[in-house]
Amino acid sequence: MKAKITLAKEFKIGEIDKRMYGSFIEHLGRAVYGGIYEPGHPTADEDGFRRDVIDLVKKLNVPIVRYPGGNFVSGYNWEDGVGPVEKRPKRLDLAWGTTEPNTFGTNEFVKWCRKANSDCLMAVNLGTRGVEEARNLVEYCNHKSNTYWSDLRRSHGFEEPHNIKTWCLGNEMDGGWQMGAKTATEYGRIALEASKVMKWTDPTIETVLCGSSSRNSPTFGTWETESLDIAYDSVDYVSLHQYYENRADDTPTFLAKSLELDEFIYSVICACDYVKAKKRSKKTINLSFDEWNVWYHSNGVPFEKWSVAPPRLEDIYNFEDALVVGSMLITLLRHCDRIKIACLAQLVNVIAPIFTKTGGGVFEQTIFYPFMHLSNYGRGVALNPLIDCPKYDCKGFTDVPFIEAIATLDEENGEMAVFCVNKSLDEKAVLEVNLMDFEGYKPYEFISMDGYDKKAENGFTNAAVKPHINDVPAVDNKILTAQLEPFSWNVIKLNKK
Repeated sequence: MKAKITLAKEFKIGEIDKRMYGSFIEHLGRAVYGGIYEPGHPTADEDGFRRDVIDLVKKLNVPIVRYPGGNFVSGYNWEDGVGPVEKRPKRLDLAWGTTEPNTFGTNEFVKWCRKANSDCLMAVNLGTRGVEEARNLVEYCNHKSNTYWSDLRRSHGFEEPHNIKTWCLGNEMDGGWQMGAKTATEYGRIALEASKVMKWTDPTIETVLCGSSSRNSPTFGTWETESLDIAYDSVDYVSLHQYYENRADDTPTFLAKSLELDEFIYSVICACDYVKAKKRSKKTINLSFDEWNVWYHSNGVPFEKWSVAPPRLEDIYNFEDALVVGSMLITLLRHCDRIKIACLAQLVNVIAPIFTKTGGGVFEQTIFYPFMHLSNYGRGVALNPLIDCPKYDCKGFTDVPFIEAIATLDEENGEMAVFCVNKSLDEKAVLEVNLMDFEGYKPYEFISMDGYDKKAENGFTNAAVKPHINDVPAVDNKILTAQLEPFSWNVIKLNKK
């Protein structure tokens, strides 16, 4: 198979916001307890944070992490998670059927973020609570001193404000599974009022309006336009959530899901711009894709109800999942002019790239590596490549390109990268990349993941699925030629000397 990619500086999509490579920690399963926080673990630091986990989070280079939910936040009293640990109440978490001990809360999370070199994307409860509690949390976190809530924070040992700049206005509020679920009008009203008083408390923050819970939700489209029509002037982003699965064991269709993702993103952009036009506004609403991943392996696994931090949603990812995650990341970057925040859901243990054993070791899942590559090398601006390659048809999709690709350019540092997925199960691709006006840029590293069984997994004693280094591709008269193995993830790095 032959494939061609043409690149030029004029093909700029937009600046890549560093928050594109965010993630998510919810009080769910072992994400917090036994994940990022495990006092007594051999690697635990003085705050009870697992240093082995922090080391891997730093390898992923995650700039922002959403917290504390997720479905959990719609029943969460944030006041339960601050102050002396011994005085914090235990609560039933109705979202996930567990008991929440509240030994880890807002201040612990902010402290963890600082150690992991991440910022916090804080969510407020607009399910069972409302405007007052939301603005109080902003005051607690961001106001300097001399008020009740800011002085309470100081009494808890945090003299300086946390300065959390981005806030989610609830979570999936259209879903019947959500505590305090609302109609679009009900939600639009409370989101407007919450965002308004939160910004009155701290004018420097940005807020994220809940979109519908997925593209397949019956509320999709009307929810976005109705709630945004009410809250448009006060909010900055609309959220999107999407997970993909391969229950039918149909790999070609699974890999084609990135086309559906592209349509989903475009639809939400259209909804935002419709409301903008309707209001004759000059303000543009951007997107926060604050939940995305592959998720299906662990669905239906039983657990002990009302226990503390039972194993939940612990997908063990395989090689084909890694290619889908890579394709999803490429698709997100194709819309970086409008997507400014994205959160891989989640970060540790719960549908996550990092997996731990409570009291024991940790390993990188297969999906760890495409995320790590994009997060570390996909900076600067995204370039829209012109791709000429064969296509295939599958169940639900036609004309699926075998090659999915994106390029990034960091001119300030003289760095460039091309990220490609070869979706063919059995055919190599001879890829020609026309570098057009990239005078002086030469390839210096070619990383790939290939040659693995599509169902191959990693584990504590077997880290078989991981990247390897190939020979540097040749360049002749600005044409870079590389061979992409069948069913592979590929990263070609270039720099200007």
